[in-house]
Amino acid sequence: MDWQALMDEDWFWYALLPGCFALLIALGAWRADRRRMRRADPDAVGWLPWRDVAFWSSFAALLLLGAAFRAWLRGTG
Repeated sequence: MDWQALMDEDWFWYALLPGCFALLIALGAWRADRRRMRRADPDAVGWLPWRDVAFWSSFAALLLLGAAFRAWLRGTG
């Protein structure tokens, strides 16, 4: 596989990389919310609304990775 040619494609920079970044944020937020639910006082107000961050970053990752997959199938840059 020619990695340089892959990185020259527009979908790689505008859909795949932001989609992977959003997926990493979603996984981190899910883990933080899971940790919040397991602590002694799960109703205590946290620093960030991890459930909302996990939802919206998962939604963004789904859209961006779907767009990258569609562009990759079409073969257009």
